Amino acid sequence: MSSSRLPGKVLRLVGSQPMLARVAARASRASLVDEVMVATTTDPSDEPIASYCETAGITCFRGDLYDVLDRYYQAARVSGASVVVRLTADCPMIDPGEIDRTITQFHLTCADFTANRLPPPFRRTTAIGMDTEVVSFAALERAWQEAAEPFEREHVMPYLYDMPGRFKISVADWEEDLSHLRFTVDTPADLDVANQVYAEFDDRDDFTLQDLLAANALHPEWQAQLAGVKHKDLFEVDHRAKKLDQGQTTERNEPHDS
Repeated sequence: MSSSRLPGKVLRLVGSQPMLARVAARASRASLVDEVMVATTTDPSDEPIASYCETAGITCFRGDLYDVLDRYYQAARVSGASVVVRLTADCPMIDPGEIDRTITQFHLTCADFTANRLPPPFRRTTAIGMDTEVVSFAALERAWQEAAEPFEREHVMPYLYDMPGRFKISVADWEEDLSHLRFTVDTPADLDVANQVYAEFDDRDDFTLQDLLAANALHPEWQAQLAGVKHKDLFEVDHRAKKLDQGQTTERNEPHDS
């Protein structure tokens, strides 16, 4: 709810439903996903998210506002997951097939971590808004114990791939380069386009990525409206974030009961 560029965005309406409902519904359609959990924060500003999840019957975990890696790790422990799939709640057009494709590559390559996009120096081929990351619980736990840089704590997964050789990683690239396409919601302009997309599909949320690409080709104005939107950089850290002191780092060295 405390998004710096679009406050309250995850509960803003995309068509007739809150964005969070769109993400949860689409994620739940991935055939390789067993459970969908919202990992929100204990901050009072996120009380509406917890209340919405309770009403909608969506499992919800509440953790640290800025140490998102800790929040994910604790949520994974509570769920008992052996493999964790990370999606962000601002992607109301996320494709279940893309989630399954990334999970499949994770298993086929026996990786510690698989993603369908990574930041530079890796070359992105996946459309923005389809981002999917898959990690073993063991690798996530090691990252939780060892990651110390603020961007590693806020952006959850960088410790898994920011040093070559630390973990076995694989990238589920697309054959076609779709990196110029934007289907996420981080700004008011993004939200406007998301509503136009859902209007195109008569407020249904079961359209596939191929359906979306076909509609996007018929509506060049969607991407034109987003031409000036800058995507967040990996190393950007929320200026409001609390600095983690040595005491907190020491605490992370051993798992603790929730």
